[in-house]
Amino acid sequence: MTMSSWSKTVAVLCSTLAVLFGLAPVCPSHAAELAPLQAVPIPANNPQTPAKIELGKKLFFDRRLSGDGTMNCATCHNPELAFTDGLDISLSYPTTKNWRNSPTLIDAAFRKYLFYDGRAKTLEEQALFPMMSAFEMNKNLDYLEEQVQLVPEYRAEFRKVFGGEVTRERIAMAIAAFERTLISKVTPLDRFLKGDESALSEDAKKGLVVFKGKGKCIECHDGADLADDRFYALNVPENPKLLDDPRVTTTMRFVAKVYHYDGYRNVREDPGRYLITKDAKDWKAFRTPSLRYVSKTAPYMHNGVFGTLDEVIEFFDRGGGPGSKVLKPLGLTPEEKRSLKVFLNEALTGEDIVVKMPEVP
Repeated sequence: MTMSSWSKTVAVLCSTLAVLFGLAPVCPSHAAELAPLQAVPIPANNPQTPAKIELGKKLFFDRRLSGDGTMNCATCHNPELAFTDGLDISLSYPTTKNWRNSPTLIDAAFRKYLFYDGRAKTLEEQALFPMMSAFEMNKNLDYLEEQVQLVPEYRAEFRKVFGGEVTRERIAMAIAAFERTLISKVTPLDRFLKGDESALSEDAKKGLVVFKGKGKCIECHDGADLADDRFYALNVPENPKLLDDPRVTTTMRFVAKVYHYDGYRNVREDPGRYLITKDAKDWKAFRTPSLRYVSKTAPYMHNGVFGTLDEVIEFFDRGGGPGSKVLKPLGLTPEEKRSLKVFLNEALTGEDIVVKMPEVP
């Protein structure tokens, strides 16, 4: 019997048991759709070394990377806030306004796409975007190269790590190497999937049943990272705090113009993945986020419009935003919603990832 046939047989057996005995068991066939994290993928052209990781950590916390010297990567990805900033919209360069929420960097090493619109496919590519962005760190990269090169400690470290001088590509490679160390600690779900039945409370187990069954969460939040690396237009409502802010409108139209969208002067909402693909189905589509450490990464969605997991659960229960073609109403009971929230809060978060602050030159 093939593994596929075995999975189907087990699924039928579990379903039959559920009907006969009124149970909703956690079936192995479904559990196989979730998995503990595996080894971190490392690109061949940027191998990990302790010296490179330490260099990347210093750069991550170095305010030289911003135009006015007030921001670093940790400004929006604070280790004490699960590598987010706890705000609905991430912090912005003075006089400007951002338009999207800061996603966590935890387990970013496993993502096939970075940013909510998926415009970067590697951490090396991702690292330079915020530095260059006019409404984030607003740094000229030619200037940054010379600025870092003039620091004796950095000059020596780049020669040691890369065998040469400072370049923007090497800055990005070092930061990416550090970010690949920001990996989830073992969560209760990981222990449960490895056979420890006591790792989840009874309420969390009930929530897992909802997660994999009636709640349909697993259809997008599967695998080890609890994300399918795809993009969906859920018709998430606009954040009312941003609708009438001319700085946000400026940012929206600026980004749309950069990505050669002819109608940029009329943009009043975030086009999402569409700006990257120009495919109509991607209008307002955004990447499925990982649910690991979700209890610590509020507020939620690409624009931080939902401040609590209760709001997120209600949004999905009613079938997404008006006109959504991706989601359908779920009809969850109050008890099912409560159990699902318990699972999300208790099962998916490990110990805090502690980063020892480096001594920045």
